[in-house]
Amino acid sequence: MIKASLRSHLTLWFAGLSLLTLLSVGFYVGQIATEQMKQASGNTLLSTARSTAALLAVQLRERQLEVSLLSKAPIMRRGNLDAPDILTLMELRTQSRAEYAWMGVADADGRVRQAVNGLLVNQSVQQRPWFQAGMHAEYTGDPHEAVLLAKLLPGAANGEPLRFIDFAAPIRNAEGETIAVLGAHAHWSWVTQIVDSAVMQKDAIPDIEALIVDVDGKVLYPELLAGEHMPPDSLLTTSGWSTGNGYVTASVAVPSPTNAKMTWYIMVRQPLDVALQPAHTLLYKLLLLGLLAAIIFVLAAYYIASSLSRPIERLAKSAKQVQDQQPGAVFPQEHSVLEIAQLGRSISSMTQSLLAKERELQEANASLEATVAQRTADLTQANADLLSLATHDALTGVYNRRRFDEKLAENSLLFQRTGRTFALLLIDADYFKRVNDTYGHAVGDDVLCQLATLIESNTRATDFVARYGGEEFAVLLPEVEEPDSPDVVAEKIRAAVAAAKFPSVGQVTVSIGVSIAQPSDRDSLALLKRADMQLYEAKAAGRNRVA
Repeated sequence: MIKASLRSHLTLWFAGLSLLTLLSVGFYVGQIATEQMKQASGNTLLSTARSTAALLAVQLRERQLEVSLLSKAPIMRRGNLDAPDILTLMELRTQSRAEYAWMGVADADGRVRQAVNGLLVNQSVQQRPWFQAGMHAEYTGDPHEAVLLAKLLPGAANGEPLRFIDFAAPIRNAEGETIAVLGAHAHWSWVTQIVDSAVMQKDAIPDIEALIVDVDGKVLYPELLAGEHMPPDSLLTTSGWSTGNGYVTASVAVPSPTNAKMTWYIMVRQPLDVALQPAHTLLYKLLLLGLLAAIIFVLAAYYIASSLSRPIERLAKSAKQVQDQQPGAVFPQEHSVLEIAQLGRSISSMTQSLLAKERELQEANASLEATVAQRTADLTQANADLLSLATHDALTGVYNRRRFDEKLAENSLLFQRTGRTFALLLIDADYFKRVNDTYGHAVGDDVLCQLATLIESNTRATDFVARYGGEEFAVLLPEVEEPDSPDVVAEKIRAAVAAAKFPSVGQVTVSIGVSIAQPSDRDSLALLKRADMQLYEAKAAGRNRVA
């Protein structure tokens, strides 16, 4: 049996313990960093998926609202489906929205009476899902291929088959009977471009990929994955994200428009190895640092072992001298205290080294958490800005027409349930076209902004002020009792505008139509029509007055 010296034993023990400790700490810290990187990547992808789903839902609701409002136009409700003005309305809408591939009106028998560019005119669409659903209510459908329509339209540049999503709304006459259906086909590429643009804005996330998946898990987009099925457990998870199949995947359901016959999920995923690349890099650095530290510790251990064994070697030599009866044997007297002191200093140095590495890791983790918090705050601000853009008029800062329609519908429902009446003011700037023609549109925009400020400053905090369109504003008054009755508020606004000084223009006046909700109103359109009639009476009576 080969016997090793005390110096060899001590060197091996010190080197082995130091290497084992450093590797264990390195792997432990690397595991923690890996889990935290998964959490950070999942939360970031989830935030991206949520903002993308919210943006897509807003766009779908706006298209459905456009079709719904167009179906309720007076020219539609009159019942003359061959009127040229109907085609003009549809052409103007499709020209302003490039996403529309087709828009047309089909009568109650399913025959297309008019359509943009004459596509499908006189053909039957009675068996189409959008027509059958549109006879009863508003409809938004899943993407599909329209073989007949695709033959009449130019193909996609990339050679992919044309796919469309359908919007439809019933056209009802004054008696509430459905006389026709207004249908529109939007390019599926419009939806995919919305998703891609929203996801690509997150340029700080490498190798990110966005998918659109239906309720059964079938991939609708991208085209390369179309038809594949995603695992059901990846659609709905407690945390909103999961790892599997080599990806970190976040999934968010797209809020569907009213009466939509679809359920979509926005899935945003990133390769797992890309998401964990920073953690892997940190682990490799820790292992390399541990290896270098181990080499240094081996050299230090050898030096320490030599220092510890030297007194014992001298003792052994002295003992051998005694055994051999040689003169000059000397026994050190203080070797025990010196060994203990040296061992304490070594352990202290080792502990300080490990603590320093731990502090570096804590600082790295804190920096990572701060980065995630900053990105979350930026996303929250972006969502708030998106909500403001969706509900406020970009020029005047008051609420826009879409938000006004929602608020009017809310007040109408509340009135029907509780009998709590409310009033509507329609305010129109007198001779505003003359201002634009004389002073230019820039001055006209300044006048509109000042009008909005004057209206807001002369209404109550509970009143709702919106830009109804062009130079026309609308105010909803939830309280109609004295002393702030609707006519008093309207006169206050009219007088404030008439007394105000408008730069470059001088005096500007407004005419105001006032209408109060009545129990006989079937819907909010009756209130709008009365207010509009009163506004025209105020105009006819000479302007600058309240009717």
